[in-house]
Amino acid sequence: MPELPEVETVMRGLQARLEGRVIARAQVNRPDLRWALPPGMAERLTDTRVLGFRRRGKYILMRLGSGDTLLLHLGMSGRMVFTRGGSSPASAHEHLTLETEEGWRVGFVDPRRFGMADLIATSEEHVHPLLAGLGPEPLGPAFTPDRLSAALASKRTSIKAALLDQRVVAGLGNIYACEALFRAGISPKRLAHTVRGVRAGRLVSAIDATLTEAIASGGSSLRDYVQPSGELGYFQHAWKVYGREGLPCELCPGPPGCAGVRRTVQSGRSTFHCPRLQR
Repeated sequence: MPELPEVETVMRGLQARLEGRVIARAQVNRPDLRWALPPGMAERLTDTRVLGFRRRGKYILMRLGSGDTLLLHLGMSGRMVFTRGGSSPASAHEHLTLETEEGWRVGFVDPRRFGMADLIATSEEHVHPLLAGLGPEPLGPAFTPDRLSAALASKRTSIKAALLDQRVVAGLGNIYACEALFRAGISPKRLAHTVRGVRAGRLVSAIDATLTEAIASGGSSLRDYVQPSGELGYFQHAWKVYGREGLPCELCPGPPGCAGVRRTVQSGRSTFHCPRLQR
């Protein structure tokens, strides 16, 4: 599933093509994705101007001049596909199509249909059930060591599991949790409530650095993920532990007897870490 850097990359691609444009035609090609689409969606999107975009966790919000916001989640296989040249038949698995007056065409393609789309009042974004309970944005000023320490204080799960809880921090997923914990020198098995003070400070800084680098690199290419431009992300070439089972990490040259990066399973998800350096 795309994580925060991939979603940010897609949002920026949409912003570059659609912000300030009028949606001349909208087409809904099926009644539901993960959940039912709102009635009259195509009519409510048509002839509206796109005012701007924001990202909240792993959700993309496209704000419209009508006072509505198009809320999008890419799910496991969703992507936004851009073409130019006017109306054309929907491609396979293209469930929502938007066309601008200038001839840009964007299709929401989702073969597995775990993504979602909704139309909500812009003034009510903050109370939408999918957004209301999200934690702070990891790249925003509200995500501080004190805020993280407080969120973890009562948690008796592992720190890796706690970081995947979207109520603790919004948008962080399996890959970038592994990468951030490595940078912070914290074992993914450490109990979450013990990550406070200096450790919490290291982890906040590591999350910021990891996500910032990934966004700059265009996000990671996983399965069906592509940028709106059609280009693939490249951050996977900079992964320090994820997917590197048995290889020495960059800070640990692998002395005799060192097994290198270790893969374990936590809550059904693969975790990669260096047992020598992460405590």
